[in-house]
Amino acid sequence: MRKHPILFGLLILLVLGIFSYLYFYKLGLSSGKSRSFSFKNKVGVVTIEGVVSDSMETVDQINEFGEDDSIVAVVLRIDSPGGGVAASQEIYEAVKELRKKKKVVTSMGSIAASGGLLIACAADKIVANPGTITGSISAIMHFANLEDLLKKIGIKASVIKSGEYKDIGSPLREMTDQEKMIIQDLVDDIYNQFVDVIVKDRNLPREKVLEIADGRVFSGRKAKELGLVDDVGDMSFAVKTALKLAGREGKYDLVYPRKKHPSFLDFFLQSAADHISTAIQGEMKNINGLSYLYYPVK
Repeated sequence: MRKHPILFGLLILLVLGIFSYLYFYKLGLSSGKSRSFSFKNKVGVVTIEGVVSDSMETVDQINEFGEDDSIVAVVLRIDSPGGGVAASQEIYEAVKELRKKKKVVTSMGSIAASGGLLIACAADKIVANPGTITGSISAIMHFANLEDLLKKIGIKASVIKSGEYKDIGSPLREMTDQEKMIIQDLVDDIYNQFVDVIVKDRNLPREKVLEIADGRVFSGRKAKELGLVDDVGDMSFAVKTALKLAGREGKYDLVYPRKKHPSFLDFFLQSAADHISTAIQGEMKNINGLSYLYYPVK
């Protein structure tokens, strides 16, 4: 090789190229997606699971598929009881923007209720399984009153405030009738925003929506009868529906958003933050913000 340094250098580059290809190919497999060259139609899949508490990651995934010209359509796979109002609305708006570029179909899993249904309504079509739990068109706020408990253990609280309603909803005392009216007005406003979405996106008369918008849930089959979903079917059916809307047919590849690979420090800090957050939520689980959430009392 000393006589042929150029060939030796090319050989090293070739070996490095092979190792680099295998490394990134492995990363692609571990991320659950394939963006290699393919003649198959590529359908992006955005998964929304669990309680919706933050929208940033999901919105980023939606925007990523919107900018990817190789993606012909997108399926929202929703398995969520809903969650925070603002987070649900932000994802809803992101899907609306995505529809300007791609065809979008919602595939409902085991549950797609309240905020999950709100997000689903942003798609071109909604597909639910026959046994999907959906509906729960409602808004809710939880408050806890610890006044009697504090008296029993001998703790007294003092509050200094700048406005009459600054401590509205405080767990240290019972709410006044006026305060309850203020909170009710807030919940009603958020509720009406939800109803407005159902009326507009599902093309249903408002009076018909109000008849079922009392927090009750439905099966996927019943939801189809009521006009809340378009079809009954599984994930595969939803993908084929998306392809049909996009004017495509034939075989397809499902493409999932790229998984981020955090550093060890990021992992350590995130684990600590998750632990603290879980501990706090355990203590404050009955003191929640305003939510589009299906949360049956156990």
